[in-house]
Amino acid sequence: MAQLHASERTRRAEQTGRPGKITGCFFLFTGGIHFGIVAAGTEFYRHFADEALLPFITGAWHEVFMANPAAWGMALSFGEVALGLLLLRGGGWATAGWVGVIAFHLGLLLFGWGFWLWSVPALAFLVPSALAHRRRQHPQEKGRFP
Repeated sequence: MAQLHASERTRRAEQTGRPGKITGCFFLFTGGIHFGIVAAGTEFYRHFADEALLPFITGAWHEVFMANPAAWGMALSFGEVALGLLLLRGGGWATAGWVGVIAFHLGLLLFGWGFWLWSVPALAFLVPSALAHRRRQHPQEKGRFP
């Protein structure tokens, strides 16, 4: 079998919806991580926003999230699991999942330059994958989406 070029492999993966399945599974996993953090001890969250780019983010983190870290940690866990399930469900549900995971990573950018090292490459994968999903959902609108 002839070896496919990277762009051809990417195009075929996008056509199958594989990026959504990978991202969905990843978000199920990270939702489980937050469940584990809550179960093990929520002090892990205390310094999460210490390096935030805007001072009010750090203040809000300590005043809101750390006021009840178990509840907020579980909300974060359930939110990530919900996004993962939306992506795994596919179709129109996955569109909502893609919007959520992109918004999640944009939000992480506010927590400091270290999160940019994760979020910018993640967004470089997520945004084209979401656009490919959109093109699959609406093939009649060809040329309207990048």
